[in-house]
Amino acid sequence: MPTTDAPPGAAVVVRGLRKTYGGRDVVDGLDLQATAGAVTAVLGPNGAGKTTTVECCEGLRSPDGGTVRVLGLDPVADAARLRPRVGVMLQDGGLPTGVRAAEMLRHVAAMYAAPRDLHELSARLGLDAFARTTVRRLSGGQRQRLALAAAVVGRPEVVFLDEPSAGLDPQSRHAVWDLVRELRDEGVAVVLTTHLMAEAEDLADLVHVVDHGRVIASGSVPELVAAGPGSSPTIRLEARPGLDVAALATRLAEDDGDAWTAAEPSPGVYTVTGDAGPAALATLTAWLAEQDVLARRVTVGRRTLEDVFLDLTGRHLR
Repeated sequence: MPTTDAPPGAAVVVRGLRKTYGGRDVVDGLDLQATAGAVTAVLGPNGAGKTTTVECCEGLRSPDGGTVRVLGLDPVADAARLRPRVGVMLQDGGLPTGVRAAEMLRHVAAMYAAPRDLHELSARLGLDAFARTTVRRLSGGQRQRLALAAAVVGRPEVVFLDEPSAGLDPQSRHAVWDLVRELRDEGVAVVLTTHLMAEAEDLADLVHVVDHGRVIASGSVPELVAAGPGSSPTIRLEARPGLDVAALATRLAEDDGDAWTAAEPSPGVYTVTGDAGPAALATLTAWLAEQDVLARRVTVGRRTLEDVFLDLTGRHLR
């Protein structure tokens, strides 16, 4: 039955979700939500529980505890009612391999009362080039584009996209991103899982970072980036090891009156953080000349979503 406790505009609401495999809690009391007319990115390291969470939202797995509601309905108990209203793109495609690409998409479109125009959708995702090729003979990127088309052809109110840009060339990736933005502008709730931080940073209105089966941070990209240390511009310098960048930080502070911090995260790689404007770069250049050092690379930038993700989840391999 529909719920009445969902926040206004919430298309997906997860409360206290639990899922256990072999006595181990893969999802451990997780809460998150996604809103209509917004892109919600669910990020996490491998094994963090994000895929299991999304599969519970898609009705592919049954929760062991907590509640999941999509458009106010239970994805498992109300699967038949939700199916016409929800689009799903799985990372492995989930496509039948023996049929031709165009035939598969026409078959999916025929299941809906008012599908998207197949010619327009095929043209914008470049499907025409392999329309007569069987799915098993498609490249990974071609399968990704076909799977995305199948997920959105029925004009869903909620669409779940699992790694939509995996294996895509730059042209295809930007075509996919444009379509995702269009879906959002049409009022669709887009739930995106990705390992590409640039993709989440470019597309997401709301980000949930998942680790050890729980959401450990939520917010917009600017909120998450500003919440931690290092939100000021950072100069990254690559040169010979052994430079006294603490002295450089002191020199920068003396020149512009602002506080600067310095670090050497790895041998020969240095960061200095502060008000990195043109004057600071002039001071850096003069200091390097005094040290008789020719830098291999100098870059200036602010903290990114990838920095936030690594700060929250660590840098060790999973």
